[in-house]
Amino acid sequence: MARILFVVPPLTGHVNPTVSVARTLEARGHEVAWVAHPGTVRPLLPAGARVFALPEAVNPGVVEQVTDRARAVRGAAALKFLWEDFLIPLARSMLPGIEAAVSEFAPSVLAVDQQAVAGGLVARKRGVPWATLATTSAGVTDPLAALPQVKRWLADLLAGLEREAGLSPTDAGELSPHLVIAFTTEAMVGPLERFPAHYRFVGPSISDRPETAAFPFDQLRRPCVLVSMGTVNAEASGRFYATTIAALEDHAAQVILVAPPELVPRLPNNFMSQRYVPQLALLPHVDAVVCHGGHNTTCEALANGLPLVIAPIKDDQPIVADQVVAAGAGLRVKFGRVQPAELRDAVTRVLDEPGFRESAVRIRASFAAAGGASAAASALEALS
Repeated sequence: MARILFVVPPLTGHVNPTVSVARTLEARGHEVAWVAHPGTVRPLLPAGARVFALPEAVNPGVVEQVTDRARAVRGAAALKFLWEDFLIPLARSMLPGIEAAVSEFAPSVLAVDQQAVAGGLVARKRGVPWATLATTSAGVTDPLAALPQVKRWLADLLAGLEREAGLSPTDAGELSPHLVIAFTTEAMVGPLERFPAHYRFVGPSISDRPETAAFPFDQLRRPCVLVSMGTVNAEASGRFYATTIAALEDHAAQVILVAPPELVPRLPNNFMSQRYVPQLALLPHVDAVVCHGGHNTTCEALANGLPLVIAPIKDDQPIVADQVVAAGAGLRVKFGRVQPAELRDAVTRVLDEPGFRESAVRIRASFAAAGGASAAASALEALS
């Protein structure tokens, strides 16, 4: 029996993939636990999950300030903000709690989300084998290849964090030299031969995730389009929601709009709206997805063979959107500038032109063949 400790940041999209992997490991007789911020993470985990709690020490006013700034920046400024204002401070704050969890749980392996950088630092200090969980396909590409100065800046930033932890800097950055589990496949990232031998491409890990949101499934009709801009971006998406309503209010399709109710005071007859939906349960009942290009939502749609219209906002989302377009499974529009006529045309095209669905079905087959949570669990077993 192995003991697997998952190290995750307080971000929904980075926690969700660990749930199916953990359940698979438990079914095989292994012991699993998480080290995480319980206020955000525990509701996403199965009942009874063992969580080594990190302190919820961030002042709500600081969170609001960081969130507001995150909405305002794009491009290189967004990357600088992500690392300097969020990921590096997060790593420093998580380090003592991860150290304590490793001492108490004595894991055989640490399974560390790519954005929970402190997990790899603790694994290296303690001599524990560790795997990186790359929850986005952008995480295993090299988006900074054309920006060598930015790439060097990030490497220097990580090197400073390593020195603070009493470690010598390495060229691997935040990625494990033992095992990188990428929740994507060749259909999204291109030929696998160009990646190191310790990378495992397992496709999305989306089975057995607990979902508690209620939904009136009996009111659904086809064709149906799901529109979701993600939990983190919801408050910044008011304009996009209004554009969606103007674009699709007399469309033949039914529209399920996932949004805070205060941001969508008027709903046309062909619209339904909820703050939260049971997304995994809902996707088999829809025909296309409009989203922000978050890796989880994108892969969950493609795992159901659904074409997409993607309006990326920031972070890895433009990279994911470009991967979907290159694969022929969707169209990209500009989040802050798309007009109703353009959005309506894009939605109509992915619904009516068979090539988009055919490409999405091809990617679905690629995901299924990769093994998902089962393949990820096997890779972690081999590392232990």
